[in-house]
Amino acid sequence: MNNELPEYRADAGLSQADLAERVGVTRQTINAIERERYDPSLELAFDLADHFDCRIEDLFDPESEEER
Repeated sequence: MNNELPEYRADAGLSQADLAERVGVTRQTINAIERERYDPSLELAFDLADHFDCRIEDLFDPESEEER
């Protein structure tokens, strides 16, 4: 799943470890999401969107580039 998580995290001045601690996951989970190797659970997607005060759709796009 395409995502904007690295951009949101960088704009907030957070490391992967900082963000992971704030949403209750490991740094490795944040890394895997950012590298698009892992799709977050719905609960984690909501937690991340809540943390950045945005919509889930602003962070994650389920369509691949080929589907657009």
